[in-house]
Amino acid sequence: MYQYQKLLKHIIYKGVKKTDRTGTGTVSVFGYQMRFDLSKDFPLVTTKKVPIKPIIHELLWFLRGDTNIKYLVDNGVNIWNEWPYQAYLKKHNIPIPNRKTKEGAEEWEIGLKTFVELVKTDTDFAHEYGNLGPIYGYQWRSWPTPDGRHIDQITQVIERIKEKPDDRRLIVSAWNVADIEEMSKSGIPPCHAFFQFYVANGKLSCQLYQRSCDIFLGVPFNAASYALLTMMVAQVCGLEPGDFVHSMGDAHIYLNHLSQVHEQLYREPRPLPTMRINPNVKDIFDFKYEDFELVGYDPHPAIKGAVAV
Repeated sequence: MYQYQKLLKHIIYKGVKKTDRTGTGTVSVFGYQMRFDLSKDFPLVTTKKVPIKPIIHELLWFLRGDTNIKYLVDNGVNIWNEWPYQAYLKKHNIPIPNRKTKEGAEEWEIGLKTFVELVKTDTDFAHEYGNLGPIYGYQWRSWPTPDGRHIDQITQVIERIKEKPDDRRLIVSAWNVADIEEMSKSGIPPCHAFFQFYVANGKLSCQLYQRSCDIFLGVPFNAASYALLTMMVAQVCGLEPGDFVHSMGDAHIYLNHLSQVHEQLYREPRPLPTMRINPNVKDIFDFKYEDFELVGYDPHPAIKGAVAV
């Protein structure tokens, strides 16, 4: 995926060093855009292996309106575990291990493993400590209004696409200012803040605005996730997939990912895969993990990197 390689180079050569919430430090640029034609292939990075399973399950989790990690960990997806675990430690005044030391990293991993096992096996524990607050799924499916109603933005936008495809308000937002503080307690305010659909010539396109972009770990997931969402919405609306446009605000590489990024830049991108979706599914909420098949994905080996929490 040459566009992704170009983005990495742009940040390395044009970026500035900045501090950040996690204390890790970044190299950052402001404002960047990638565009992918979904009628040709599926934008999944090939210069390192990106697992498709967590991408699909996370997207289905969002669409369910779920905000508890139990569904994810029950399906072997661990990409959200660090935030509720850290919130658990803070709530019980347990010192947070220094993950920059070998001992601290080992202590963190042991504690995190125990935490996740409790989420899996103890329903009450999962209910109390596995919830991330009013993040993506809640805002997508149950946006609260001042008069006590809740708006299902996903259902609403699909109905609008079918009824008024030229509407310029085909937007779903996760950035609810009133809920930001609550989101921050055990999760993180939405990085991929809102997205807009566009219909032309029988094709559905989608543009995502992402305020904060972890280029090494997050963006490969985010791009694939919203590309897949666009394909799913296109199918249930009787349209063909068009473009996915990824617009970024603060696009950054964490300083502890620089060596991994340089390793990727030495690798030659390989042909992109395609995604097959069960054509019999006509309702966005009826999709299951088994309805998706990634075809022709031949990436370079995976490259590990620590999540900045």
